[in-house]
Amino acid sequence: MTESASGGSGRAPADRGRTTIADGVVEKIAGLAAREVLGVHALGSGSGLSRTFGAVRDRVPGGAKSAVSRGVKAEVGEVQTALDLEIVVDYGVSIRDVARAVRENVISAVERMTGLEVVEVNIAVGDVKLPDEEDEEPEPRLH
Repeated sequence: MTESASGGSGRAPADRGRTTIADGVVEKIAGLAAREVLGVHALGSGSGLSRTFGAVRDRVPGGAKSAVSRGVKAEVGEVQTALDLEIVVDYGVSIRDVARAVRENVISAVERMTGLEVVEVNIAVGDVKLPDEEDEEPEPRLH
């Protein structure tokens, strides 16, 4: 009796089991990809007070979300995912162009890294960062 090269089960090793991806993993990937887009000042609520509370919550062990995924919500299924992002844009940029670039970058990163099909990326622009406004806590730029 001879066994097949796949170990006797008749299935390739890659087909023996399931891979599940947590919502938080997709949220982190999407958050990083969105921050790479020029014109995105921050993710999350446009309110400075809300961002401050979020920054404090992020430092508390067991805080709701990491700073990377703040402003991002993902619903992950077995083969597809949908994303909602809330962004703050820099004053003077074309919101339409920034939203399009965010969508393209997020879809590319999530699909490449997870293999999931991104069925939609909804973007809510919560605020515009004016040139003379001070940041409570500047967002890290990822370039």
